[in-house]
Amino acid sequence: MASRCELSPSEQDQIQHWVAAHGTPQQVALRCRIVLAAAAGESDVAIAEQFSVNRKTVILWRTRFAQQRLDGLWEIAPGRGRKPTYGIDQIAAIVDATLQTKPEGMTHWSCRTMAQSQGVSKSTISNIWRAHNLKPHRVKTFKLSRDPKFLEKMTDVIGLYLNPPQEAIVLCVDEKSQIQALDRTQPGLPIKKGRCGTMTHDYKRNGITTLFAALETLQGKVVGQCQQRHRHQEFLKFLRTLDQEFPGKVPLHLVMDNYGTHKHANVRAWLQRHPRFVLHFVPTSSSWLNLVERWFGELDNKAIRRGVFLSVESLEASIDAFLSAWNKDPKPFVWTATVESITEKLSRCRRTLEKILPGCTSPRMRKRKK
Repeated sequence: MASRCELSPSEQDQIQHWVAAHGTPQQVALRCRIVLAAAAGESDVAIAEQFSVNRKTVILWRTRFAQQRLDGLWEIAPGRGRKPTYGIDQIAAIVDATLQTKPEGMTHWSCRTMAQSQGVSKSTISNIWRAHNLKPHRVKTFKLSRDPKFLEKMTDVIGLYLNPPQEAIVLCVDEKSQIQALDRTQPGLPIKKGRCGTMTHDYKRNGITTLFAALETLQGKVVGQCQQRHRHQEFLKFLRTLDQEFPGKVPLHLVMDNYGTHKHANVRAWLQRHPRFVLHFVPTSSSWLNLVERWFGELDNKAIRRGVFLSVESLEASIDAFLSAWNKDPKPFVWTATVESITEKLSRCRRTLEKILPGCTSPRMRKRKK
């Protein structure tokens, strides 16, 4: 019978912790159990039978622990496991080709075209791309504003969201124009077990409408109005509606974009006669700063995109129904991004773009009229 294996209290606690941990490799956990059983005074034969291993394995790890203590339990002999089919250099070459080259006459690589180019299987390419988080088939759109007063306008708008003024109402105002009343050429099939709902890809246009909307940032309520056209006359009509919806002398801070309708001479004259309306313009190409755009996404996804409209009237009725349902239980959109975090991201974006094309992020200056 082998001598008893002696463990200090700290070693005992550490080995028991490794055995209980979910991330411990199974071979290491087995070695720990062998050492714990040996410390309990069990024989080599009994330990071998208990853990279904060879007696020589028990002797090996009892002896190695006596020589190397805790460090020896995590030692993994070289040469174990399946040998890699492709070396590091070949994998690096595939990754470099994915990032730096394009197939002839095409815009991006696919698994099959890259596999044919590199002389490997498409599953190998898929595994390498997945391991390096490469997705050549996907692309995201972006727009970096070149407004000369970008920082000033962004700080003004975000300040309204994060620290709104006392005894005032903040409204995000915008228009969703060219909303199409689309009728499908054939009825859609309803949803059932094992199959999602279906609809035809082709459609018939039955007219368009424009939705003027204002999102109240504190409670999330929305004031909406559909108009046939998208001119300053319709915008003035919507401003009068806001004046009636929020009576009194409480200041109304309006977050808007730089569309020409909002700066028409008649609009400016009306605003001068109604000083309670305070305008805050988002930077050019920065509609993401306007929270009402987020609400437009909800409207499009839940009421318009999958709808069937035989006329403009039915489209406007659907929009009004969504507005009513939303305002019964409004949920405000909470802005959390700070000016500093956004500025840091934009700085990284500008540095990358300047490496590709110097000067492409410089602010656009209007040409002076001669």
